[in-house]
Amino acid sequence: MAIAADKLEKPNWFATTFQLQGSVVLMVLPRILAFCGFAGFIALINALEYPIYLEKLGGLTTNVIFNLVLGLLIVFRTNTSYDRFWEGRKAWGALVVNIRNLARELQIGVDADPAEKRDAIRLLSAFAIATKLHLRGEAPSDELKALITPAQAEQLKTSKHCPLDIAFWIRSYLQQQLEAGQVTETLVANANAMLNSLIEGVSSCERIITTPIPIAYRVFLKRLILIYCIGLPFRTVPELTWWSVPIMAIVSFLLLGVEEVGRELENPFGCNANDLPLDDICTTIVNNVEGVLALGGNTDSPIVEPNLQAAS
Repeated sequence: MAIAADKLEKPNWFATTFQLQGSVVLMVLPRILAFCGFAGFIALINALEYPIYLEKLGGLTTNVIFNLVLGLLIVFRTNTSYDRFWEGRKAWGALVVNIRNLARELQIGVDADPAEKRDAIRLLSAFAIATKLHLRGEAPSDELKALITPAQAEQLKTSKHCPLDIAFWIRSYLQQQLEAGQVTETLVANANAMLNSLIEGVSSCERIITTPIPIAYRVFLKRLILIYCIGLPFRTVPELTWWSVPIMAIVSFLLLGVEEVGRELENPFGCNANDLPLDDICTTIVNNVEGVLALGGNTDSPIVEPNLQAAS
């Protein structure tokens, strides 16, 4: 099934602008309300003519150095998080390509028992699903168990690294077929290179998870945003009085929203709207593998409609 460009869904601009799913509005709303309440409190004190030296305290928000440092840190935070997101997407894209190629090589190049070959090829689908579960810290699911034997499922229950075990099973199958003369050394070498690429993809994803943004950097950025949002009412109240409250809402939404977007993209392997569509990618991989088996007349499972856009 090809992807037609004119059939791709084009989301409505206003619908996208005001949608809540995938938005960070609800996440930052409590903090926005707190800062707005603080701005209202300062406006009230000003209306009661208490001497709080508003302009002196609010001068920090117009300081060039402070604004420059805050802006650079926010931009760096967002770029760093998106780099992690995109690295994860590239790792999964390479995983899709290698599984497709390896399934084709095994189907054509291995002249062995059809049932055993089918089970071995389906281990590629199991590898993708096991990788998804491994990155999310979840136990083997029914989706994974449906692609492996009961004995393998029992072994995965105590496994510390399910994708690595499945890759080992695939390599062991190839070695057995090589010793039995059912496959050439060239094919085994090519297949082994693709298996190594699969493990490399898993390792890239693990590197993203095990390397969080340094806590000193995160704490420093949060403190700068806090200082700015506390100092802003002292700058705006003398000129705008009660209008400082909506101004605070807008400014705090911008600062807190950008920071929250960066936090959302740090780990792209979860189940949230802003994470990678791993469920759709795995469904596509399973269907691709079953399609390869069907081409060889070696399948007994239905093919589920894949999300090709997610796995491209």
